[in-house]
Amino acid sequence: MARILLADDDKSTRDLVRRALEMDGHQVHLAEDGTDAWSAFQAAPTAFDLVISDVEMPGTDGVTVAKNVLAASPAVKVLLMSGFTDALDRARGLGPGRFDVLPKPFTLEQIRRSIKTVLEG
Repeated sequence: MARILLADDDKSTRDLVRRALEMDGHQVHLAEDGTDAWSAFQAAPTAFDLVISDVEMPGTDGVTVAKNVLAASPAVKVLLMSGFTDALDRARGLGPGRFDVLPKPFTLEQIRRSIKTVLEG
């Protein structure tokens, strides 16, 4: 199973996704925002297979986190999520590569499928 860094400033979303991922056997490290996520990643860049991040967060946004992660570690995949169409468009602007986007709200089955697709891609 994957080692996942999950960043979302909404505690209920973070907790729901964490519980689902842990039930699937993934190891999950939580970050409350993009700044926290980037710090956690920098502290242990080889500790994660996947970074899941909300796009719109205080401090460092998810697109910036994704750019930094993708530049720093070629093996890590990224899944960006947002409830805002313009934020998803910015995320898609990263171009093809080791990432995907997921619109909010999503079901647990949708995020599970997205994670599988990103990890296998």
